[in-house]
Amino acid sequence: MIGAGAGLSTSAGLTYSGERFTKTFGDFQAKYGIQDMYSGGFHPFETLEEYWAWWSRHIMVNRYERAPGPVYDALLKLVEGKDHFVLTTNVDHQFQLAGFDKKRLFYTQGDYGLWQCTRPCHQGTYDNETVVRRMWAEQRDMRVPSELVPHCPRCGRPMTMNLRSDDTFVQDEGWYAAARRYEDFVRRHKDCAILYLELGVGMNTPGIIKYNFWRQVRQNRKAKYVCINQGQSCAPREIEKQSLCMDADIGAILSEL
Repeated sequence: MIGAGAGLSTSAGLTYSGERFTKTFGDFQAKYGIQDMYSGGFHPFETLEEYWAWWSRHIMVNRYERAPGPVYDALLKLVEGKDHFVLTTNVDHQFQLAGFDKKRLFYTQGDYGLWQCTRPCHQGTYDNETVVRRMWAEQRDMRVPSELVPHCPRCGRPMTMNLRSDDTFVQDEGWYAAARRYEDFVRRHKDCAILYLELGVGMNTPGIIKYNFWRQVRQNRKAKYVCINQGQSCAPREIEKQSLCMDADIGAILSEL
């Protein structure tokens, strides 16, 4: 069982600040003083055209372009031929881009590749790749053409990202199907010799992966817990003898393995 957080993508080169940010969002930085991709996603832009200019760039470089580092490829090689499943709070879909089986992935917090109604008036999501690529190519002066601004096909309200930030997050049929596959994997392995491999999971939403893994290892003496995370690698005393914690770069460790 792999549990993946933001630190995994950071190790793969998907950094949200520094040179990578300046290269993609230098004009937004100059106009608004935005210093990183994460905070920019919450900026109150003046128009929807500007809002989608920002988000189309963000989606392109973090969802439809593969991470520059080989971290996900190295991880795939390690689990090939093994019964495995991925539980992740990441929304960049780098697992799929690296070749992981979609049916072995559960993206709990959404997907940069999906839109939903802002209200929302229904529990549906919409693939955005075609329109985002046009936004990326056709935007001028930090604005996309007005005709590309997405609106809900049912109620006409503006669309928004399918990301869990409040109680409007849409859990569509695909989300529930992935949740069932995850629950089935846990059920089938609850008494088996199993490795819970936690990679780059911080403390923003520890209940989804970290506390969850600790609890499952505590309940299964055959289970092992491995945590690789720079600066945040630890395990509770109750599972100390079943755990291995490494304060190290994920990519470096996977490369050595």
